[in-house]
Amino acid sequence: MEIKKMTIDEITKGYKEKKFTVKEITRAYIDRIKKLDKSINSFITLREREALEEAEIMDKNLEKGKNIGSLGGIPVAIKDNICTRGIKTTCGSKILEDFIPPYDATVVKKLKDAGAVIIGKTNMDEFAMGSSTENSAFKTTRNPWDLNRVPGGSSGGSAAALASGFAPLTIGSDTGGSIRQPAAFCSAVGLKPTYGLVSRYGLIAFASSLDQIGPFTKTVKDCALSLGAIQGNDPLDGTSIQVDPIKDYLTDLEKGIEGLKIGVPKEFFKEGLNKEIHDSIEESIKVLEKMGGVVEEFSMPITDSGLSAYYIISSAEASSNLARYDGIRYGYRTKEFEGFEELIINSRSEGFGKEVKRRIMLGTYVLSSGYYDAYYKKAMQFRKKIKNEFKEVFKSYDIILSPTSPVLPFNIGERTEDPLEMYLADIYTVNINIAGLPAISLPCGFSKDRLPIGLQLIGDHYTEKKLLQAAYSLEKALGIYDEIPELKEAK
Repeated sequence: MEIKKMTIDEITKGYKEKKFTVKEITRAYIDRIKKLDKSINSFITLREREALEEAEIMDKNLEKGKNIGSLGGIPVAIKDNICTRGIKTTCGSKILEDFIPPYDATVVKKLKDAGAVIIGKTNMDEFAMGSSTENSAFKTTRNPWDLNRVPGGSSGGSAAALASGFAPLTIGSDTGGSIRQPAAFCSAVGLKPTYGLVSRYGLIAFASSLDQIGPFTKTVKDCALSLGAIQGNDPLDGTSIQVDPIKDYLTDLEKGIEGLKIGVPKEFFKEGLNKEIHDSIEESIKVLEKMGGVVEEFSMPITDSGLSAYYIISSAEASSNLARYDGIRYGYRTKEFEGFEELIINSRSEGFGKEVKRRIMLGTYVLSSGYYDAYYKKAMQFRKKIKNEFKEVFKSYDIILSPTSPVLPFNIGERTEDPLEMYLADIYTVNINIAGLPAISLPCGFSKDRLPIGLQLIGDHYTEKKLLQAAYSLEKALGIYDEIPELKEAK
């Protein structure tokens, strides 16, 4: 039973054919994590005893012939900024290091309702602020393809866990590329759904108008199955989709891409894009054309400025959202203070990391009197322009294709002292969050040094079904989805 390569689809079939039990699969994943995660650092919390107990219950239900759900008996790891009842949820921050939520996020509830077994919480950049998972207060996650390199961020723990064969499904959040970029760095499939398709209730907010929860999987088919389980309206989330979405993304998954119009923005292939990534994307475009896709280059110059607008909007929202962590109501409290004001100042100074402080300061600045109109208001006006620009593009094309990241996975510590250099890793992903669009990153090749390369497909609002169909066709044609890194036990 080689679990490191197993997909959700294969595990589900194995249960039906009685090849193994839920407890055996759960035990195998937990043993693998305990043996190998010391070299990866993808988990903050491992839920061993409870997960095995839940697996036993699942096995009893299977014996009785009960329907255990679309994700019945599938071990799942959850990013540590998504609330889990009775399980520590830290956001990768000292300020929440002992926080145990009294409730489940809606996405966690939906996973449980679908029969998933939660095996643990994964490491992340503090409050999802970062592109490398080096900003965690607890540990630095390493890329399983090269332990000296980053796995991307902020959902690097979830991506690394998936790529390492620690779970067949992991859940992340994406504010400006935080699912897609680590998926590209770790050779995983990562989906950022349309804003509102998956409930944000219970997701600890970074930037509320940009955040979205989504899955990491080994294959596009697993991604389609997972999205079907976690999507849908939620009365607890005011931004949730109001109409019933497509329930089944598996239907017509093998439809193919004959006649599909695919647009390629030429601005995404300018100076700054790694040559090996460029060449790999070009090869993928040729494959799409051979399968009947109609690929055309077009110009979308407005996207060049999206990164600036994103960091103004996201930092402004972060400044507001993180004001609640004051050392009074919950979370970390300083031991040394005299008076109310010093309590707040010391608690926040000691509890937040460098990157979080940087963004709070930037956000407070752009929202302050005298600068609001010059920065935040203009960024919001620019956001509307980006949305309208995408609307126009989707009148001509079904899907937009681009690289996921302009760079290959970089060395740990290489960009920590230059935040602007770090932010550029998100240049192809942030505009999608600004416009609230869906996008998927899938593996499309490797560099000469065997570093993963990811390709991004972007769709119009609520066109996940079309995106998944195109991604599935490309994945099958490229045939690299079952390649995994070889891990060694840490000494």
